[in-house]
Amino acid sequence: MLTYILRRLALALSVILATLVSTFLIFFAGPSDPALAMCPESHCNADRLAAITASLGLDKPLTQQFFDYFKGLFVGREFVYAGDTVQCNAPCLGFSFVTRRSVNDELFSRFPNTVVLALMAAVVFVIIGVTVGIFAAVRRGSSTDRSVVGASQVLGAIPYYVLALLVALYPVILWNVLPQYSAMSAGVGPYFMGMLAPALILGFVTSASYVRYTRNSMIETLSMDYIRTARSKGISERTVLFKHGFRAAMSPIATILGLDIAALLTGTLITEQIFGVDGIGRRGLAALRADDLPVIMGTVLIGAVVVVIMNLVVDIAYSFIDPRVRLS
Repeated sequence: MLTYILRRLALALSVILATLVSTFLIFFAGPSDPALAMCPESHCNADRLAAITASLGLDKPLTQQFFDYFKGLFVGREFVYAGDTVQCNAPCLGFSFVTRRSVNDELFSRFPNTVVLALMAAVVFVIIGVTVGIFAAVRRGSSTDRSVVGASQVLGAIPYYVLALLVALYPVILWNVLPQYSAMSAGVGPYFMGMLAPALILGFVTSASYVRYTRNSMIETLSMDYIRTARSKGISERTVLFKHGFRAAMSPIATILGLDIAALLTGTLITEQIFGVDGIGRRGLAALRADDLPVIMGTVLIGAVVVVIMNLVVDIAYSFIDPRVRLS
């Protein structure tokens, strides 16, 4: 078991390292000049641009720039801005070329908003998806089952941004049925109420796939021999369904849930932009528009770490659920 975990951990670290190297090469070895993001157009001349390039360390060889960035993740590093030396503590993701703030402050202060949104959406799609999926599986082949499956397929086929825009426009802005997003400084109550609209639409759309996952898993489980044996012993259908069938059917759902939470933590950009949620996805999009490479790279790196960690957790957890995985 320990060997399995160490092997998975080594694979996770190699993926993070490969992501770090490839992302650095894509952003910092590209044709764009990052120093231009800090050079005002009205005062940007060759000398000013050269001074900014030198202060950012962009005049160094690319290998030295990567080494400095990689070293900063573990021991921190120093930056020089307008003659002042600024210390960036580990894990140092650099300083924004536009706001001149630490990327750590720019992203980690917004990451809790993304986490809250993802977890609230997860609660919504688990409750809706699992409940409706079980309901459809129990009534397999009926008109209710066909209606549920058809509705989930239609919902999954509609572009998400269309549904999100409709919810943001009508229930939130025009009808004031759901409150708009508010920062935590406005209070805990207004903050969570403001998260309700984006969490509901994100969870509702995601639940379409969970309806199909749960239905298929329950149908497969309910066709097992031990389920027929339990029924032949006269055990109540409720006990057979929830004590024997549900627990076995939820094992693959739990695996998918871990991966989907990781996807939500790194893929709420559209939701945050439409509903004005101040998360890392929205900040990364703003950095992309402004060619703010340190913030973009920090966003990608945080996303990669989250996905890798969640995959590692799922692999380890599933190895306890199904011992056969340890031998793969």
